[in-house]
Amino acid sequence: MHITKKFMFAFLIVLSIMIAFTPLSLKTNAETNDPLGINASAAIAVEASTGKILYGKNIDETLGIASMTKMMTEYLLLEAIHKKKVAWDQTYRPSDYVYKISQERNLSNVPLRKDGTYSVKELYEAMAIYSANGAAIAVAEIIAGTETNFVKLMNNKAKELGLKNTKFVNATGLNNSDLMGMHPEGTDEDEENVMSARDVATLAYRLLKDYPEILETSSIEKKVFREGTEDQIEMENWNWMLPGLVYGLEGVDGLKTGYTDFAGSCFTGTAERNGMRIITVVMNAKGKGSNQYVHRFEETEKLMNYIFGNFSVEELFPAQYQLKNKSTLAVVKGKEKKVEIETKSSLKLPIKRGEKNQYKPTYVLDKKVLNQKGELTAPVQKGTKVGYMTAKYSGSDQDYGFVTGASGGKVDLVTKTKVDKANWFVLAMRGIGSFFADVWNGAADTVKGWF
Repeated sequence: MHITKKFMFAFLIVLSIMIAFTPLSLKTNAETNDPLGINASAAIAVEASTGKILYGKNIDETLGIASMTKMMTEYLLLEAIHKKKVAWDQTYRPSDYVYKISQERNLSNVPLRKDGTYSVKELYEAMAIYSANGAAIAVAEIIAGTETNFVKLMNNKAKELGLKNTKFVNATGLNNSDLMGMHPEGTDEDEENVMSARDVATLAYRLLKDYPEILETSSIEKKVFREGTEDQIEMENWNWMLPGLVYGLEGVDGLKTGYTDFAGSCFTGTAERNGMRIITVVMNAKGKGSNQYVHRFEETEKLMNYIFGNFSVEELFPAQYQLKNKSTLAVVKGKEKKVEIETKSSLKLPIKRGEKNQYKPTYVLDKKVLNQKGELTAPVQKGTKVGYMTAKYSGSDQDYGFVTGASGGKVDLVTKTKVDKANWFVLAMRGIGSFFADVWNGAADTVKGWF
């Protein structure tokens, strides 16, 4: 077959057009998947009372987290305080390791004296407000003796909290190469802590749920470390979105920033408006200008304003709710042959405005409390849990579920009244009645067979 020059010229033009427009098509698809256009490698938004994920972008990709690491260090410290293993007024004298790291002012730090003594509360505040790395390692040593032992606690707690894409190699979030060769045993010199956006949000959710007092510290805009001494240092919170700081946004009161070359510009934020609290995470945020620190706040503001502008927590179904035609369960060996069931509490969820009718109630019964025929066995107490009710979303948006996993968005189904066990006479009479009913039905079936 002879190919003319004219044909080849036309073919090359068509091919050039296809190549030119292919990247544009890919970009359009990506933008469709991310209608907000959040300029970050990963991002997530979660409603804090339920753990419902309201927005997600690459939420299961494992990325660097930098000083957002310190949320786990804070969690373990607050846990130790609650268990009375550590006290706020307990004092600490810096180890050689902590002393050397704390003197590095190119890292976020409050310099500690080698012969000084510091309270746990002072170190905690320096870590939570100013992201002081030496103070974070000091906290690790207070709790576990060494940072090496503390890293083991961090990873164990991560498993306990269900964090599946997480690995901790130090207590600070620094790259191990910044630790002057003193990085925890069993970790590589060039390693850094990594998590997914879902895991970071889950950690923040548990931190706020289990130890809400964290907000009393994370919301402090400025504080003087060792005030009144020659060592005093003014600590301005690295969270510049607190209302009194340069990128202040309504309702923001936490939680933790992070930045390294590996992780990029990161921020876990939390804010409350009109009775709804949300948690947001942006990882490796990007933007215009060379100031890497501000990109995380610009993208977080975009995300927070979208969530607060479009979602609210609403009661979908009230307490004592009963699903039509499914509001009773059969009971065997009871004075009554059935019992009503209802929801123990109301089902509240954060929903997009105008989508309340997109949620349908569904009962899920607990097979462990029922016999093979799906019946309860008397006696049955009032308020006995027999399962749960959830609501299935039928709208067009992607449903990301809950950071709590399958346990999210449920309310208990319980019995409305009690059912006492029937006495032997009633049970006997029922048995006789069932016997004759079976005989009658058998005879009736035989007679029908004659015709």
